[in-house]
Amino acid sequence: MAHSLAERTEELHSEQRLLVKADQDIEQGWQRIRDQEDRVRDLMAGGHDTRQAERLVDLLKQTLIEWERHRTLIEQRVIYLQRQVDPGA
Repeated sequence: MAHSLAERTEELHSEQRLLVKADQDIEQGWQRIRDQEDRVRDLMAGGHDTRQAERLVDLLKQTLIEWERHRTLIEQRVIYLQRQVDPGA
């Protein structure tokens, strides 16, 4: 089924919005990691067991890697749609 230029353009705009959201989510994810690392340091300084807090940092980092992979897929889709909407660009 062929999509019209208007449908492709709307799909492109939708994917561009998703890309902006992905960038925001990733930046917020990095901030969460930095915050959690600060908490780990505070716990260590207080002589507390940090195993669970460190595990959370690792899980946050693994999640962020998946978010970045997903962002790459969105970016590739945006490029593809841009070529569909404006083949000369």
